[in-house]
Amino acid sequence: VQLVESGGGLVQPGGSLRLSCAASGFTFSTYYMSWVRQTPGKGLEWVSDIIKSGLSTWYADSVKGRFTISRDNAKNTMFLQMNNLKPEDTALYYCARVVTDGVNYYDDYWGQGTQVTVSS
Repeated sequence: VQLVESGGGLVQPGGSLRLSCAASGFTFSTYYMSWVRQTPGKGLEWVSDIIKSGLSTWYADSVKGRFTISRDNAKNTMFLQMNNLKPEDTALYYCARVVTDGVNYYDDYWGQGTQVTVSS
């Protein structure tokens, strides 16, 4: 399993970025996927989930209305469109594969992360 994030960078408050997550080594279309982020102060924070088909999505309250998760199963790629970025969005962003034991859902593989810095 390999997950490779890209698209991070430095952006001014109010700006936009689009993160990508290229997946390989597994059947991408058969897994839910997730974006999480990590900051030194807050630790690991869940951002968004997307189901296999991409037709249902969930967001943390902190990003709802500003971020959009999507996926292209033909290209084994997931995206996170981030608009109206705020300084508190500064973090290392990871994509993750989601698995279930029939009761709970949890992430079992993560990429190396891509840094997003929102600053003027």
